[in-house]
Amino acid sequence: MSKKTIVCFGPGPMFKGGIANYNTSLAKAFDRMLNVDVHIVSWTQQYPAIIPRDFIDRKSKVDQLEGTGIKVHYITNYNNPATWTKTVKLISSLNPNKVIFQWAIAIQGIPMGRIAAKLKRNTTAKIYFDLHFVIQKEGSALDNRLTKFCIKSADSYIVHAFKTADELKTLFPDKVFEVVEMGSKIKGDGTIVHKLFHPVYDMFSPDKNFNIEKTKKDLNLNKNVFLFFGFIRKYKGLHNVIKAFELVSKQRDDVSLLIVGESFWNTLDNKKIITKIKNTVFGLAKSVFLKKQDDERDYNPLALVDELKLNDKVYIDNEFVPNEEVAKYFQVSDSIMLFYSYATPSGVESIGYNFKMPMLATKVGHFPETVKDGFNGYLAEPEDVESMSKAMIKSIDEPIDRNNVAETSAKMSWQNYANEILR
Repeated sequence: MSKKTIVCFGPGPMFKGGIANYNTSLAKAFDRMLNVDVHIVSWTQQYPAIIPRDFIDRKSKVDQLEGTGIKVHYITNYNNPATWTKTVKLISSLNPNKVIFQWAIAIQGIPMGRIAAKLKRNTTAKIYFDLHFVIQKEGSALDNRLTKFCIKSADSYIVHAFKTADELKTLFPDKVFEVVEMGSKIKGDGTIVHKLFHPVYDMFSPDKNFNIEKTKKDLNLNKNVFLFFGFIRKYKGLHNVIKAFELVSKQRDDVSLLIVGESFWNTLDNKKIITKIKNTVFGLAKSVFLKKQDDERDYNPLALVDELKLNDKVYIDNEFVPNEEVAKYFQVSDSIMLFYSYATPSGVESIGYNFKMPMLATKVGHFPETVKDGFNGYLAEPEDVESMSKAMIKSIDEPIDRNNVAETSAKMSWQNYANEILR
């Protein structure tokens, strides 16, 4: 068998967040295969320099690539087009069979689009775009133009939900697509869209020696614990989670809400002059180019905890959580809160599956595909706090069998995912 070279383009493990974890996990899945040489080609700076946020993971201590043969190349700077050319030269020199781009935000469209187009012209590599979204809810016309410009060079696409495949068809109405589910035969009638899934993260594993009761006591948690985890963004609906929890807490005194995650737009020292300049310029740019979108930098749902007098029932860790500390929050909790206003496949959901965590989600995006009401979780109506509170109470009164959660995710491994891309 001849050796294959795979390039995973996206943020490397030095970055925070789901896409970095995703790109790293995918590379590790390829690395476990025989006769596969794997490279992560990463950004050094993923976004315009004016964005007032720190994207580097400065807390995690564990080397996610220890014991692998993966080579990491930090080379692509969003703000320096010369590095885009260097990126093309580097990837071309590797003579890859496949290059897989992680597509998760429209603002990266220009550099990624140029890199992908040049690789398509100058190499024999098959270009894949792993689409975490296509059309953003509340997105601007500029978002759609950038997305179309970037992903048009793909030979094949990967999606995690049928909804995303439908959006792809909407974006390219004149193009013929063939949507192929895992294991299905490829007929070759159009551009291939692999309909797969968000694999279950294997980088976060339960601790067999973890003392749940002691941790509950240490954190002052009650018997039934609801977990909101991850970056605090408006679309994830933490404001609704807190309001729904208030309704639940009025009916039961044995519940707690665990809120764990960094406020997305609060990672820099706002007293520094450079942060003030970035905030001013970024705010102006958003008002000009993204008029339809909310400026969520003032989004502060945590203030509701005080306003609704929930302090004694809510535990807050408003910091970025190092990878090695993720497990304890999932193991001490009973359900994961996914009351999003809109959704693309969720990394938090994927982590939850690894802990056999029942899902409480809204009927938006892909969630109705992955969360089967009454089997591996409960669904609520979007933006309906009363419906959300009922789902929360039902999760206590009629608890989900965690074996059902395990059954749901049994085939959702990184290895199955990587095998499907290579076939």
